Amino acid sequence: MALISLFNIDKNYDVKQLLKGVDFQLNEGERVAVVGQNGCGKSTLLKIISGEVEADEGNRVKDRSVIVDSLDQNPKFTEGLNVRDAIENELTELKEAKERYEELTTLITEDFENKKLLDEHANVSNYLDHHNAWNLDDKIERVLQEFKLKEYEYRDVNSLSGGEQRRVALASLILKKPDVLLLDEPTNHLDVYMVEFLEEILLKEKFTLLIISHDRHFINSIATRIVEVENMNIVSYEGGYDNYLVLKEERMKSMAKTHNTLLKFLKREEEWLSRGVRARLTRNQGRKARVFELREQAQKDPTLIRKMQIELEREKKSFNRGDEKGMSKKKMLFDIENLHYAIAGKNLIEGFTTRILQRDKIAIVGHNGSGKSTLLKLLLGRLKPNKGIIDQGEFKIGYFDQHREMLDNNKSILDTFCPDGGDIVDVMGKNMHVFAYMKSFLFPEEYMTKKVGMLSGGEKNRVALALLFTKKTDCLILDEPTNDLDIQTINILEEKLLNFPGALIFVSHDRYFIDKIATKLLIFKGGGVVEESFQEYSEYLLIEKNINDLYEIEKTIKQKPVGVERCVNPPKQKTKLSYKDQRDLERLPDLIEALEAKIAEINACLYDPACYEEKGLVNVADELKKIEAEYEEMSERYLEVLELEEELKNRK
Repeated sequence: MALISLFNIDKNYDVKQLLKGVDFQLNEGERVAVVGQNGCGKSTLLKIISGEVEADEGNRVKDRSVIVDSLDQNPKFTEGLNVRDAIENELTELKEAKERYEELTTLITEDFENKKLLDEHANVSNYLDHHNAWNLDDKIERVLQEFKLKEYEYRDVNSLSGGEQRRVALASLILKKPDVLLLDEPTNHLDVYMVEFLEEILLKEKFTLLIISHDRHFINSIATRIVEVENMNIVSYEGGYDNYLVLKEERMKSMAKTHNTLLKFLKREEEWLSRGVRARLTRNQGRKARVFELREQAQKDPTLIRKMQIELEREKKSFNRGDEKGMSKKKMLFDIENLHYAIAGKNLIEGFTTRILQRDKIAIVGHNGSGKSTLLKLLLGRLKPNKGIIDQGEFKIGYFDQHREMLDNNKSILDTFCPDGGDIVDVMGKNMHVFAYMKSFLFPEEYMTKKVGMLSGGEKNRVALALLFTKKTDCLILDEPTNDLDIQTINILEEKLLNFPGALIFVSHDRYFIDKIATKLLIFKGGGVVEESFQEYSEYLLIEKNINDLYEIEKTIKQKPVGVERCVNPPKQKTKLSYKDQRDLERLPDLIEALEAKIAEINACLYDPACYEEKGLVNVADELKKIEAEYEEMSERYLEVLELEEELKNRK
């Protein structure tokens, strides 16, 4: 059943036409991913579907009963709400429905023949079924844990960073479960474990979705259909990302075949036109017009076909897993020995030793906040280790950071690449015209005189990455290079990196990108532990998930009531901490330390009239009471786990 339909939609912004004659239909249960170049109209299409933006021409059809909700790029929250309250505030209707269901259940037991009550009871029950809202408290708790919001649970939601606020908004949305959920880049600001949880809940809860994303692994896991915005219209491909590549290649072959037929027909018509006299007769003017139309079409199609062919070749290229021959001949860039680094009492790196060689392609992965970017800064010499050695050879480093520090907002793109004048750039030892080079990064010639400060975030990233490959470097260090890039630009970046002859060290959460580029992983496990692996990242994550599932199964078995058989053969005593106990042992000291700092901060406020008058004495006192209770609970739990650990050591 179609929930939303668009018919013959046109949309212009200023003089630029983004959409022309677009027809689209979203059916119940579909999960549609929208892809395309930055600036092609993806977000505009989403806003027209949501009703936020009106089309210039055409019709949008939606049943009034269908509820559409979307993830705001910059969510707004009511003042004074903490994180848990902000989430629960969005679930008022579901909570009220649950309360009404319980009331109706009681009333029906007293008057079980009342048809009006029975009908309302059935309707409310169906509503709760549709939104899977029977155990909301448990689901809120899990979302807080999985999106790493539990530690901020009682903190003012408006005091969080932009990325954290988006996670709160996303948590609320997936718990509300609207009839149609629209998500624009939902995996931004999520680490890979949060993305896996998001995938799990979207599939399990059977959402009807429309998503914009550059995360190809996420698209492949979620999408039942992909819609590509190109040339002001859309092309639909059934299935996930892998199937999209296959179907797009088939489409390209079909277009090439049609184009060859067109050329043959055009040749015949050109011969007719060259005869001259008859072509000028009135009755043949239509045929003459058709020839010129065919000429235009013949000139237009090869460009489109060639563009698609380049994109597909970039995507299909196999990647080299490293030249095992001559490993010993590789130049050593970094020799790291017994590296330690901690901040605010939190161990980020503890006792880490490795070597980074000339052609290594290394991905640094792990949870947000685990120390990945810190390692990059240690390698760059911007931070000094607390202990250990980073012995660095003689070589040049190219660095890309999320703040694009290498760019000057006051310079034009042309001045950025040719600061001394001219229009030639050296790209990895090859001279290229700057216009041609920037065109390979999807910049038209008219952009060359634009100031960098006038560009969007994604465009600035493209400029910074393009600039990186014009520098003579032996090692590239990249911090989240795929953020804000569309899939086409990521394909270009992958091609450049695969051809880069030096070492590559990068931080990323993009599983598809990591699998394609990296030959080695440095995995930040938390608590200072850094593990090396030569597996593909997606394979490593799958194994890790299977191990965690086994822990959960083991825990469930241990919690089952003891039956007759288990009494006869009692289980062996525990010899190691459970997964939850081990996790609490690692994370609680940091959380307790953070609470101690907060308690000290609030106590300081209570001794400062200017502070407590501004915030309200009662509010400050209430906040202190809540945090002290949380501190007490965490401290007791930590002592309990410490005692259990000591007991298990003694058993051994």
